[in-house]
Amino acid sequence: QVQLVESGGGLVQAGGSLRLSCAASGLTFSMHNMGWFRQAPGKEREFVAAISRSGGSTNYADSVKGRFTISRDNAKNTMYLQMNSLSPQDTAVYYCAARANIYDSGTFSRNRDYDYWGQGTRVTVSS
Repeated sequence: QVQLVESGGGLVQAGGSLRLSCAASGLTFSMHNMGWFRQAPGKEREFVAAISRSGGSTNYADSVKGRFTISRDNAKNTMYLQMNSLSPQDTAVYYCAARANIYDSGTFSRNRDYDYWGQGTRVTVSS
């Protein structure tokens, strides 16, 4: 049974930083392309960042480029999202996701590209 568990969310002031983690189990982590998404109140879930199986390729939404960094540690079965220069517009529930297909490698930015999802961790940025 695949489980993705996010942690690291919380309340932070504008300009601050947070580091989210996604701990994976029930799958061979190093074989799965991964991603981060977020859903703000009243909005659809949107792409934030993605990382390939090896970590050699990354992709970011324009809204977070230069402020967020996605990474992974395959030895620890964990993915991270370092978020800097946070603004109130970054307030959302953040989800990690894993792509089931293990026969490709790359970065994927659509919700439908992913098959496994975590329960989310809430990030609130105050002004």
